[in-house]
Amino acid sequence: MALFRALETARPTRERLFEDPFAKQFLGWKYRAVAEAARIPAMGRAIRAYIDRQWPGARASGVARTRWIDDELRTALCDGAEQVVILGAGFDTRGYRMEELRGKRVIEVDHPNTMRVKRARLAGCERRCGERVTRVPVDLSRDSLEDALRRGGYDRGAKTVFLWEGVTNYLLEAAVRRTLGTIADAAPGSWAIFTYVHSDVLRAPEKFAGGLRLTRMLEAIGEQWTFGLDPAEANDFVASTGLRLIEDVGSVDYRARYMGATGEHMRGYEFYRAAVARTVGATVHA
Repeated sequence: MALFRALETARPTRERLFEDPFAKQFLGWKYRAVAEAARIPAMGRAIRAYIDRQWPGARASGVARTRWIDDELRTALCDGAEQVVILGAGFDTRGYRMEELRGKRVIEVDHPNTMRVKRARLAGCERRCGERVTRVPVDLSRDSLEDALRRGGYDRGAKTVFLWEGVTNYLLEAAVRRTLGTIADAAPGSWAIFTYVHSDVLRAPEKFAGGLRLTRMLEAIGEQWTFGLDPAEANDFVASTGLRLIEDVGSVDYRARYMGATGEHMRGYEFYRAAVARTVGATVHA
């Protein structure tokens, strides 16, 4: 994903879906060289085309999802959100790259090992930009999210946006329920913006273009997906945690929205989805 975000940033300003100048900080020298080469328009087109042929849908779905979440976050901020909590933050750099978050409380919650790597890679950026983000180490599969938030200075009375991107598929159902349940206790009008995969990709990956190849690759590196959800059951699942589902879109939808409804970018990754839920008591504007 860091490479995909760096490649998108290398595109001409009028064409790119977002700008993430920090993404290249997480790349090794080979991928950084690829990202630099992509600044030449013809090279950039060739590199993106090669990736899209080798791993259909991975890049296009990833960058379109990033833009979709950015826009949903902006909507929440315009509607009065006062703080942002990024769960399983990984190499997310929204706390630095989105000017809309300047002056807002941004709390990142992630595994201690990932957090150490991120802090080291962004050390120079933080010296230039200042400490905009509070990082709280926690293992969501075992530890209490409530305790982690408390350590990070989380304000329970403030309208909050919880971002949870690319994480649920690596957890067990109990951990997903527990986390969404914690979010449901946030201040009225708070948001949960999260992603999940279609449960069928776990049971029958061959149903999706590239699904079988992807699951075999994940197994080979020991990062198998463990949780999925049938979109037809998503509303009831979210409601059972105390939240209200507002929007649920698939990668086909957000790719079409930002990249056009036809083309090679529409192949693959149909199993990936993104959703928005609100806490009970939230006023939903049509």
